[in-house]
Amino acid sequence: MTLTVGQELAPKSYSINRALLKHYADASGDQNPIHQDESFAKSVGLADVIAHGMFTMALAGKYLSELAGSGSVKEFSAKFIKPVVVPAGVDVELVVSGKVLELEGGLAKIELTAMCGQVKVLGMAKGVIKLS
Repeated sequence: MTLTVGQELAPKSYSINRALLKHYADASGDQNPIHQDESFAKSVGLADVIAHGMFTMALAGKYLSELAGSGSVKEFSAKFIKPVVVPAGVDVELVVSGKVLELEGGLAKIELTAMCGQVKVLGMAKGVIKLS
């Protein structure tokens, strides 16, 4: 893979729906009702059910893995800044894109952007990948 500093990387879209949140909750053990129960989520001030933050981050990590190849992600971090709201009966799209910030020693530092609709959901998202 050939990258250049400043290069904008192609975005990738990941669909999220309530069924997927249930599968993630079962796999992760995170059964917090804000991720599955609409009335509960609204009772605590949320607009609707929200995706697990770690699931959102995992999709951004998947973007890096798909870009670099299996085993080539060396660092990855992000802050949760806004929730991904998942209404019933709807697939929402998480769109992840990247920009090459630095190239050095066979590694590329990538700034990530994760958007749901017009809302940026991860802040300070970045990763380091090994170039093949």
